[in-house]
Amino acid sequence: MFTPQGPTLPELIVQALSSVERGYDLLAPKFDHTPFRTPDRFLDATRDALAPLGPFAAGLDVCCGTGAGVGVLRGLCTQRITGVDFSAGMLREAAARFGGGPGPEPGWVRADARDLPFREEFDLAVSFGAFGHFLPSERPELFASIHRSLRPGGLLAFPLGAPPSPRTPLHWMLRGFDAVMRVRNLVRRPAFVMYYRTWPLGPVRADLVRAGFTVELLPLEAFGRRPDGSPHWRLVLARRAA
Repeated sequence: MFTPQGPTLPELIVQALSSVERGYDLLAPKFDHTPFRTPDRFLDATRDALAPLGPFAAGLDVCCGTGAGVGVLRGLCTQRITGVDFSAGMLREAAARFGGGPGPEPGWVRADARDLPFREEFDLAVSFGAFGHFLPSERPELFASIHRSLRPGGLLAFPLGAPPSPRTPLHWMLRGFDAVMRVRNLVRRPAFVMYYRTWPLGPVRADLVRAGFTVELLPLEAFGRRPDGSPHWRLVLARRAA
């Protein structure tokens, strides 16, 4: 599927029928050859938007997977970089990929993002493409965990796309995917939590504020604007009070 180096259809089916953790352990060796890896243009746009706000001393990639966000942090942080994920397989791939090279040497921690083992240790936290693995009811716990991990004045940044118009095929494809996942999780355990339409801007912003962040939205102009003038993608900048 996707590329000759990517997972086969049977492998994807096995992954989808597993738990989230087990599924990503299985997918890890081929993950970077799938569309699930965050495209470089999102990483580059985020790095460019954050650069004027830095430099930062210590950076955290939340739900780092194979380490795409670590590459962003290497260009922004001067002292320490840490990637955290609950899939041991993904962390192994990340460590193999990012050994050596410019910038601080990354460290890797296996942990649940809802209960990070850090207290006021980071100046910048980023996350790419992982928040669909958290149900809306889990957002307060997730944001509180990240808030604790940041130093006073620290920043959480993640891109968030505008919902596609119901007149587009993408809208119906995402609705269909989420519907299939809900049916799958009704009939099979353990659940595989991955939804594309559970993080609308309004509720996400409200949960960030309740967790103690002040929130700013920065348009990512590289992705253009919708007919009504609003950006297709924004960078959410959530800052812990100094």
